[in-house]
Amino acid sequence: MSTNPRNSSINIRGLGAPFGLTNDGIEPGVGLYIDGVFYSRPASATLDFLDVQRIEVLRGPQGTLFGKNTTAGALNVITRKPTFTTETDFELNYGNLGFVQAKGSIAGPLAEKVAGRLSFSGTTREGTIVNAVTGEDVNNLNNVGLRGQILFAPSDRVAANLTLDHTRRRPQGYTQVVAGVAPTLRNPNRQYAQIAADLHYAPPSFNAFDRVTDIDTPLQSNQDLGGAALNIDWKPGRGRLTSTTGWRYWNWDPSNDRDFIGLSVTPVSAAPSVQRQWTQEVRYAGEVAPRMNLVLGAFGFRQSIDSDPAFKQEQGPAAARFLLAPSASAATPGLLDGYGFNQFLRFRNISAAVFGQLEWQLTDRLRLLPGLRFNYDQKDVNFDQQVYGGLQTTDPALIALQRSVLAPQSYTADVDDTNLSGQLTLAYRVAPSVNTYATYATGFKSVGLNLNGVPTDAQDRPVLSAAIVRPEDVQHLEFGLKTEPFKGGTANFSVYNTAIKDFQAQVVNAGVGVLRGYLANAENVRVRGIEFDGSARVTTRLSFYGAAAYTDGRYVSFPDAPPPLEDTGGPQGVGFRWSDGWTLSLWSRNLLDKDYYELLTAAPGNTGLFVGQPGDGRTVGVTLRMAVRSK
Repeated sequence: MSTNPRNSSINIRGLGAPFGLTNDGIEPGVGLYIDGVFYSRPASATLDFLDVQRIEVLRGPQGTLFGKNTTAGALNVITRKPTFTTETDFELNYGNLGFVQAKGSIAGPLAEKVAGRLSFSGTTREGTIVNAVTGEDVNNLNNVGLRGQILFAPSDRVAANLTLDHTRRRPQGYTQVVAGVAPTLRNPNRQYAQIAADLHYAPPSFNAFDRVTDIDTPLQSNQDLGGAALNIDWKPGRGRLTSTTGWRYWNWDPSNDRDFIGLSVTPVSAAPSVQRQWTQEVRYAGEVAPRMNLVLGAFGFRQSIDSDPAFKQEQGPAAARFLLAPSASAATPGLLDGYGFNQFLRFRNISAAVFGQLEWQLTDRLRLLPGLRFNYDQKDVNFDQQVYGGLQTTDPALIALQRSVLAPQSYTADVDDTNLSGQLTLAYRVAPSVNTYATYATGFKSVGLNLNGVPTDAQDRPVLSAAIVRPEDVQHLEFGLKTEPFKGGTANFSVYNTAIKDFQAQVVNAGVGVLRGYLANAENVRVRGIEFDGSARVTTRLSFYGAAAYTDGRYVSFPDAPPPLEDTGGPQGVGFRWSDGWTLSLWSRNLLDKDYYELLTAAPGNTGLFVGQPGDGRTVGVTLRMAVRSK
């Protein structure tokens, strides 16, 4: 979990999307699919997965086989379908921190040629951080989900599966905690130590792993998410025609303390969002000639994001000292008290594509796999931010100080773009149990828009050209070896190099009027690495799996990169299965109870104070699973 579900992202080989609330305006670098349906925002999939059959991780640029184009890979989740024999599954998880999770499903025939499956999940867990002021624990879990499927199979060549699901999440979270103070290059009166002394404040701890906070704003990360999907499979001749239609909704209702401490700097920060998406994919896969197979498809996507109600941020009595350089004007009573903004957003995103990939068996050992994708994207945004509150004054100096923290801003942007990308793979079977491959692929992440404000110039005028974020251009090279050194064992190796031009990153506003960061492009980014994964099946009941990876990622060229904080102011477990369908598993996460951060963030104001999200400490538990199948 990140600072909140909206900020969640999926990375493969270190690539995905930059951290921050600004990310709604760009595509994810890693695609998430559940039963063929593309999820446009990772946050819209922060649910307890039900009835998972398998999960596929596809590395590198994707887009010539199915779905949306992605630069770093895809996560493909396939769930269990309705069956014409009765099945009952139940799973109970119990662990420390009051963790309780129950999952269950029942499947079977409903009528001739019609079957169904109904699944549920419920999860609760105490929080991992304690509020030292209220004594309450925060960053807890409180989820419930329901999923239903109906399968209609009139013949062995045609099947249609309709899925409906809904998840409700009501956790009290999420916050970061104070992690330390870094000296900056600012004047001492603009650094945290002096500001805290002037305001007579001390946090409950500077050690994030004490897991305590004193925030003075109630936390809330409420979500309602779900949708419907219709998958139709038809097998004409030697091929398969697949249609996947999906509609998803995600309602986000948060409350955050944006200063992360007990001082009333930014006590109100809530960016509610209503997102809707529709996807349609039609894909054919089959043999088109001897020794030649083809995948050919088309993909359509539409997304809307609206602030409902308005995104609201408000400053408190400590804001002036924390955010402004001390001066007679900045010390004016009530200057920033209750000063805030209402932000209204309307975003529309349309994408369409055609794609194809050929598999040509050149010899008994050599295969050639070329693929191409043509994509069209159109996006538009209407952004309007209006300020309110604070000291009501006509003094230009005081108004300028207020506007240096929060300022009104309005703009519209409309952009469209086309792209052609593809890949070429050569695969060679050295021996029956040894296969090699080499892949060259190009990819792209479509043009983006800033949905959270744009930077301003020295005269506090919005730089409207910054509303558009150029698309990423990816060049990817990979070599691999897949082997089976002994029966029941695998050992796979790969080495890769990925170069990205115009990497979509987050930077810090160089002007005034935008407190948060915004999206821009880093000129060049490079990621390279080596990977290994292997498995060994010792007996029919015992298998071992292992993986190791080395990744080296860096910004090759990023002239406008934000400086580091200190330069501010300067130029799973082993289980046992009974034969009658019962499984007992012991599990642990972070078994050695190591201290680590999921992320570190500079607190607002660039005073040197930084906060972090400590990774969960040791959690242990037990899972009892029952599976009953009719004969």
